[in-house]
Amino acid sequence: MKSTDVLMAGFGGQGMLLAGKLLAAAAMAEGLEVSWLPSYGPEMRGGTANVIVCVSDEPIGSPLITSHRGLVVMNLPSLEKFGPRVVPGGVIVVNTALIDREYEREDCVVVRVDARRIAIDAEADRAQNLVMLGAYLGATETIVPYEAVEEAICKTFSGRKARFAPASITALRRGIAEGRRAVLPVG
Repeated sequence: MKSTDVLMAGFGGQGMLLAGKLLAAAAMAEGLEVSWLPSYGPEMRGGTANVIVCVSDEPIGSPLITSHRGLVVMNLPSLEKFGPRVVPGGVIVVNTALIDREYEREDCVVVRVDARRIAIDAEADRAQNLVMLGAYLGATETIVPYEAVEEAICKTFSGRKARFAPASITALRRGIAEGRRAVLPVG
């Protein structure tokens, strides 16, 4: 059985729900079982927002996961709340643009990504969420192919929003490269 689950968290407006939706849509397009469980406060922007995405090649028993294999965090409150819930051997992707302190877990892979810098370099400063999603995909070699996520981006950013797709895909790809670099053996 192949399966994975990831919690993506940040402030409302940082795009974590969209990143989770793109991952879920890509997995569904690949014929996989998916659950997408968002949680957010009543604020339009600035409140808490997170999403749990479960992907499997078998039916998913429950979308509610209390211990996660993956964590993507945009801000310090999310890291402090959810970091301890990652299972040993899990992957934690930390946005160093907003989290200015070190976070260590001896039993997990911690990937540090300056999502803001990478997104700006990709000329997609609003795509920091896609940089982070890419870093998670690159670090985990998840069961969802990168190309399926790119296709989900193209479908999401279609019509009048189509002009955002190329830069969004560039941001995703640069994030993938960051994630891969973080897990390469040293030496």
